[in-house]
Amino acid sequence: MTSGTGALRESVPALDPRRWYALTVISVATLMVVLDVSIVNIALLHAQADLRISDADRQWAVTAYALAFGGLLLPGGRVVDFAGRKRAFLLGLVGFAAASTVGGLAPNAAFLFTGRALQGAFAALLAPAALSLIAVTFTEPRERAKAFGVYGALQGAGGAVGLIAGGVLTQYASWRWCLFVNTPIALVAALAALPTLRESRAEGQHRHDLAGAALVTTGLVAVVWGFAQASEGGWNTAATWLRLAAGLLLLTGFVIVERRVRHPLLPLRVVLDRDRGGALLASLLISSGMFGMMLFLTYYLQVNLGYRPLSAGLAFLPFSIGIIVSATLGAPLVTMVGPKRLMAAGTAVSVLGTLWLTLSKATSGYLPVVLPAMILTGLGLGAFFLALPNAALADVEPSDTGVASALISTTQQVGGAIGPALLNTLYVSASTTFLAGPAHALPRARQLEAYVHGYRAAYIAGATLLAVAFVVTLTTLRTSSRAPVKEIHATY
Repeated sequence: MTSGTGALRESVPALDPRRWYALTVISVATLMVVLDVSIVNIALLHAQADLRISDADRQWAVTAYALAFGGLLLPGGRVVDFAGRKRAFLLGLVGFAAASTVGGLAPNAAFLFTGRALQGAFAALLAPAALSLIAVTFTEPRERAKAFGVYGALQGAGGAVGLIAGGVLTQYASWRWCLFVNTPIALVAALAALPTLRESRAEGQHRHDLAGAALVTTGLVAVVWGFAQASEGGWNTAATWLRLAAGLLLLTGFVIVERRVRHPLLPLRVVLDRDRGGALLASLLISSGMFGMMLFLTYYLQVNLGYRPLSAGLAFLPFSIGIIVSATLGAPLVTMVGPKRLMAAGTAVSVLGTLWLTLSKATSGYLPVVLPAMILTGLGLGAFFLALPNAALADVEPSDTGVASALISTTQQVGGAIGPALLNTLYVSASTTFLAGPAHALPRARQLEAYVHGYRAAYIAGATLLAVAFVVTLTTLRTSSRAPVKEIHATY
């Protein structure tokens, strides 16, 4: 096979007899990376008190992870393709274990933030390695659909599972165990991967695109940092707009460089494919709406309904179960109806579930409102995440599976930064406007009503993002179901 990087061959057999064991190992690593985005959220107040972190600085425990993860994903995906997918997977696991230990042992804020940034850096290697290993290991369409179904379930449910795990560990052990727990899991997964996974790489002459790597990394970091600043300090600050403008300029420079260099970090053919581009844009919009919805739903459960950390985490179980059920049992539908119809249907159901949340009351509403809303949203997102890799990796060159896989994770990380920032702005505006109106309740009751008024504005905005993703899916994706990865030339 000939591509922009020369003649390339894959060194993985067409049918790996250990593929299902490999999927188990990959799934454990995937879940660990995804849930680590949210597992620290519930523990953050305890870590802040223990390490005497200021209110202004505490958000860096979350932002440091997102910056490193989102900023390094594309270079990480290219390293995965040419350094070896199994090798990158193992390095990511061991590095993630070490970084988790650093964060868990942190004596002060600087060590904690450093550990979180290192976690994000190794996650940027681990995430694309995991998905590309699935893409090249499962070559039979029905088996591949099932494997992507497991991946989609873990991707979608990981955030809610992280909230539950964070609640349990914080309430019954220590906030430090929200970090320590990754170390044994990562090391066991690495030991299991040694005899289970087969090495595969894109072979041939390849030079590193250092200029492209520097531009895309700093550009994505600046964009994510800008949205994080907007979420914390608002949109009317110079720092927010300077970071966003710098990020856009750097990313524009990245596109110019990729058009001209002989060995690009991101071959533009990867994103210019109609199905892949539409799927990635839909993923960005879905992630923005989902992360924003989960953020404000967490506030509602703990502030308005008075749930403790563990209870708030457990309240998300229906959401997780909905995603897992939809993404696993719906696998046959990928080949029957195609990714486009499944993604569109799942998105439509998610819109309905998100809008249902607007019926929330100030001090009650879990059973009649939150529970059915989470089930609907979870079922819809499960279908979307199930079909997403099939559309985003369709007809991808074998040498590009790592970078294409990294793009999926990149859209989710950037969406996770954009969504809360946008929705938080609307929330603050709506709740402030409510409080400025005529009083009709006692101060505490009025404050709770103002929160709910703000949540409703955020839910409507989240549903709008999901609705735009629905339109993108219908208008850009084609109805045919294509093979996720082109034919792999195997050597034994």
